Amino acid sequence: MGSLDSNPASFDAFAADAEGFQPLNADDVRSYLHKSVDFIYDYYKSVETMPVLPGVEPGYLSQLLQSAPPNAAAPFDIAMKELREAVVPGMTHWASPNFFAFFPATNSAAAIAGELIASAMNTVGFTWQANPAATEMEVLALDWLAQLLRLPNSFMNRTSAGRGTGGGVILGTTSEAMLVTLVAARDAALRRSGSNGVAGITRLTVYAADQTHSTFFKACRLAGFDPANIRSVPTGAETDYALDPAKLLEIMQADVDAGLVPTYICATVGTTSSNAVDPVGAIADVAARFKAWVHVDAAYAGSACICSEFRHHLNGVERVDSISMSPHKWLMTCLDCTCLWVRDTHRLTDSLETNPEYLKNDASDSGTVTDLKDMQVGVGRRFRGLKLWMVMRTYGASRLQEHIRSDVAMAKMFEESVRADDRFEVVVPRNFALVCFRIKPRAGMTEEATEAANRELMERLNRTGKAYLAHTVVGGKFVLRFAVGSSLQEERHVRSAWELIRKKTTEIMSGEVSVQ
Repeated sequence: MGSLDSNPASFDAFAADAEGFQPLNADDVRSYLHKSVDFIYDYYKSVETMPVLPGVEPGYLSQLLQSAPPNAAAPFDIAMKELREAVVPGMTHWASPNFFAFFPATNSAAAIAGELIASAMNTVGFTWQANPAATEMEVLALDWLAQLLRLPNSFMNRTSAGRGTGGGVILGTTSEAMLVTLVAARDAALRRSGSNGVAGITRLTVYAADQTHSTFFKACRLAGFDPANIRSVPTGAETDYALDPAKLLEIMQADVDAGLVPTYICATVGTTSSNAVDPVGAIADVAARFKAWVHVDAAYAGSACICSEFRHHLNGVERVDSISMSPHKWLMTCLDCTCLWVRDTHRLTDSLETNPEYLKNDASDSGTVTDLKDMQVGVGRRFRGLKLWMVMRTYGASRLQEHIRSDVAMAKMFEESVRADDRFEVVVPRNFALVCFRIKPRAGMTEEATEAANRELMERLNRTGKAYLAHTVVGGKFVLRFAVGSSLQEERHVRSAWELIRKKTTEIMSGEVSVQ
């Protein structure tokens, strides 16, 4: 891609000289970044034409790159050449407009620029004093996004009346958001139940729908909850696979009657399999009876709630304890960027605070600043707030809302195409920009045969390199997931994917052998 093959012999940055090794030589930084920017430009101009899924086998890269680290220095152009020739052909191209699998990993010029600048500054803002601007930028960006989501003031660091009781932190992933809030809820429940240390942890119970992301159940184990006390509440078509508050209440009451302590409920706005939306307000009402912590996982669909027509999915959020969403999924901000807000930051910092002598300083001791290290698992942290702020500052709410609405409109168009073809069925109602569909069973077809047909369709589609879809199982049915939202996607890509689906389905039904 591009014209990056300069003559290595003409490159003398690594030649021996009296000045020695200078890894941040300003001229080298400019040269390397110019070459990298050219590579990125070429990549985005050509990614649409690349196979979305690579045709490589496990271990392929070790056959192309040397197995031992080099001893001698080499021109930067050599690394760039190996990147193009060895790494790019093995990439699954999430940036491709033909990527419809999982959920999107969106990106933008503003986010890339913010990430680049933050990486160059390379700050480690564990305390306010370690980098005041990084801390305050993160606080500002979180408060901006909270306002776009119309979160109550109780979740904000700063309000019109001054400093609030709540606040936020930018973490790497939803897994981290779940883990830190589980730990805070665990400690609060132990104190509430009069436990001596962690002796009472075996009585604590946690709850989530069976559609909740698997990372929740992993986080529960990491936080020390007994796997026998992790309740996966069954869902069904009658609630569109959302958590049923009446069923939740019944299970929690049974636990109380058995001497257990309900501790934490995870409600999801936009589940991974089918984009089901748990009723936040009703779940908060149930939790209040038992003083259980409620966390809302809005990792994907939370971004849509900056649009007025989707904001009702967060109704009742003023009664929950924490909420997280990931702008790196659908709000044009590159990985990693998960925003967590809590209604009372002290409940989080009481469990996660560390205060070694070498980090003590007057600003922290004053209590007037936020030390974000005390709202996460680790101590060191990246300058993630810059890219999120740059996205909002550059595009504004109107452009971000336009992006969400465009994706939803394209998903609706795809859904209508599926419904218009009597060979297919939409398995669950579309929420946001995800369509769950399948080849529907014909007369006499068993569920096993229907699954086989849909697996074959998915495999044929993905082998073409012209589209990439993933699958899930909903209500015992194997279904294909068509997720619109890749940053480069346009209506023509969705239409092209639909035509490919129709073509491959015709081949399957007529018994044709797939030809790439």
